[in-house]
Amino acid sequence: MAAESTAFTPLTLPVLPLDDEVVLPGMVVPLDLSDAEVRAAVEAAQAAARDEPGKPRVLLVPRVEGTYARTGVLGTVEQVGRLADGDPGALIRGRGRVRIGAGTTGPGAALWVEGTRIEENLPEPLPGQVAELVKEYKALATAWLRKRGAWQVVDRVQAIDDVSALADNSGYSPFLTTEQKVELLETADPVARLKLATQQLRDHLAEQDVAESIAKDVQEGVDKQQREFLLRRQLEAVRKELRELNGESDGEESDDYRARVEAADLPEKVREAALKEVDKLERASDASPEGSWIRTWLDTILDMPWNERTDDSASAYDIQGAKAVLDAEHAGLEDVKERITEYLAVRKRRGDRGLGVIGGRRGGAVLALVGPPGVGKTSLGESVAHAMGRKFVRVALGGVRDEAEIRGHRRTYVGALPGRIVRAVKEAGSMNPVVLLDEIDKVGSDFRGDPAAALLEVLDPAQNHTFRDHYLEVELDLSDVVFLATANVLEAIPEALADRMEIVRLDGYTEDEKVVIARDHLLPRQLERTGLRRDEVTIEEGALRSLAGEYTREAGVRTLERSIARLLRKIAAQHELGERELPFTVTEGELRGLIGRPHHVPESAQDPAERRTSVPGVATGLAVTGAGGDVLFVEASLADPETGAAGLTLTGQLGDVMKESAQIALSFLRSHGAELELPVGDLKDRGVHIHFPAGAVPKDGPSAGITMTTALASLLSGRLVRTDVAMTGEVSLTGRVLPIGGVKQKLLAAHRAGVTTVVIPKRNEPDLDDVPAEVLDKLDVHTVTDVRQVLELALTPATNGASPEIPAAA
Repeated sequence: MAAESTAFTPLTLPVLPLDDEVVLPGMVVPLDLSDAEVRAAVEAAQAAARDEPGKPRVLLVPRVEGTYARTGVLGTVEQVGRLADGDPGALIRGRGRVRIGAGTTGPGAALWVEGTRIEENLPEPLPGQVAELVKEYKALATAWLRKRGAWQVVDRVQAIDDVSALADNSGYSPFLTTEQKVELLETADPVARLKLATQQLRDHLAEQDVAESIAKDVQEGVDKQQREFLLRRQLEAVRKELRELNGESDGEESDDYRARVEAADLPEKVREAALKEVDKLERASDASPEGSWIRTWLDTILDMPWNERTDDSASAYDIQGAKAVLDAEHAGLEDVKERITEYLAVRKRRGDRGLGVIGGRRGGAVLALVGPPGVGKTSLGESVAHAMGRKFVRVALGGVRDEAEIRGHRRTYVGALPGRIVRAVKEAGSMNPVVLLDEIDKVGSDFRGDPAAALLEVLDPAQNHTFRDHYLEVELDLSDVVFLATANVLEAIPEALADRMEIVRLDGYTEDEKVVIARDHLLPRQLERTGLRRDEVTIEEGALRSLAGEYTREAGVRTLERSIARLLRKIAAQHELGERELPFTVTEGELRGLIGRPHHVPESAQDPAERRTSVPGVATGLAVTGAGGDVLFVEASLADPETGAAGLTLTGQLGDVMKESAQIALSFLRSHGAELELPVGDLKDRGVHIHFPAGAVPKDGPSAGITMTTALASLLSGRLVRTDVAMTGEVSLTGRVLPIGGVKQKLLAAHRAGVTTVVIPKRNEPDLDDVPAEVLDKLDVHTVTDVRQVLELALTPATNGASPEIPAAA
């Protein structure tokens, strides 16, 4: 870089030696002419300047211990006169670096040398790294100048933009040694020189900071010791006076902890561990930090409800009463209610037969409620605690990445705390609460550990009766705790953790269940929040059904509740503006005028010409997403043969499994096209394009196999796919329809979308038992084993016997 940024100009100059001093380019310095060598050099320069234009020029060369530097500075004599003390002097300005060559002759008594002027050039604008270096140097220089109170110099330094001038500005720094300044002088590359100046300034500031810190710490330490000594003397005197006033004998704080531990109802092993810590506290000095750690640990141990248990309410042993509580607070969710009822029944029988504790383990439960958002997983935990008469604690795990959040910190850390499980039990005040582990699928892992791995012991019924928190370091019995974990996606939970929990799926609500929830729960709550009474606003069931079916499309009821809240706010605002009288009844026909048009009109309710399946090559599939089941459309088209774009093109953010399903579907049609009476001959020369709309949403899985096959068959045959038909199933190369998952969620989605006919694999027929009866009554479900059956059900009859014209891609 130096070769690119420097050039050389020959010069012949008188030498002005500087003993143990260095002048850098850009500096202006006064020199005493009383020195014979200085006076000789200035006079020689003045004599040479008579024959040349410009100011007299000298070569300023540092001389350290009699040795001249290899590089000097071209200086101009700006003025000759008297110094402040009255001695004769000259004012000289450094102009640029000169590399010293051989000696020569010249006028006067001075030493003359030949040299080459080093010209420095940098590109404009400066490279990014150089600009950052300039910025760093200015910041360091500004910090140093402000410490010295040189505020006027700060602006001058900030105004320097030239890299070379900025580096040479370090020549004014009094803290640099002569050797350091010579090193700066001999560094020709301006960028390297600025790096060197920056490092020197940074090192000096670091030394200053250390020196100031040491002085400050010494002073603070002396002051603190004196202040602590006086305060402790005063504290001892106050305590003595209080004990004498209350008639108590002198005692230590450790005696108080010993008495508290002995009086507390602690398990035997916990008592032994606590008494050992009290012994350590008695031996520790008042100034020792260990005493503070021990006191905090003892306070935590004594605050834990070791032998406190909430007696299960009468409703918990009245199974019908407990079920009535669950039914009153949640509509639907029969699987969860049934599982809680089973748990209460078993607990009642174990209690009746004296089997409350078996092998040191009590009758807790670990359930994982898995389902889309808004179906009531979190609120169900409160209902379970209410039905059992137990304390309820919610532990939010979303975004937790530190293993210590679950197991606690080691006591040696400053600010150590027990984990969230221990804090939940402490907060509940009993050893058998209902603990809701919310969003367990959102737990992450990084360099701090894996919280999901720490939960393995907590949620294992075979181990959690001896759970050890890193902070407590004593066994904690969690076998009587009812753990309810919630998650949106089961696949996001580590397999080992999911294996320890009993999975209960919440697949969403039917439209009838949504109407009941809206009428009995959501509407009363939103009426209260909007300041309306039940006799002022009434929403008819038809309007609630329209809100659930056409204004919202979701597995849960959150959006439905927001729609009801928006409707009530609109009515309240119109009443306050004098535009509407109360009481008021909202009918289905008035929804559009209040909250606008519906957002989710079923495909079957649209105009036939506007439906997606109104052209060949479009089929309706079913899928499972993180928000429950959903309807998925598949579009297929053929490229013009003249384009020559043969092969298969897939779009829509598809995963590897779905891409393979598309290849299988295309291969099946190519090999069985004649059997299905499809014109597949052109598939060899024409490109096939399959697209899944909603391209911004990632999609994967094998269940769209028969949907893609149907879309391609529709495209080749020219026969439309029936609008009221949706399908799901994996296809094989031989045309077999293989089973898939999520049948219940998919059928609920088909019901919400207005589909009346659903095609599923024959081997998924047992899954229909999980689908609500009211949904099955409104759906015509066909179970198939071969893709040929799918095509017979899904495709409309051909209009004539002629082969259709295959549409090309637009």
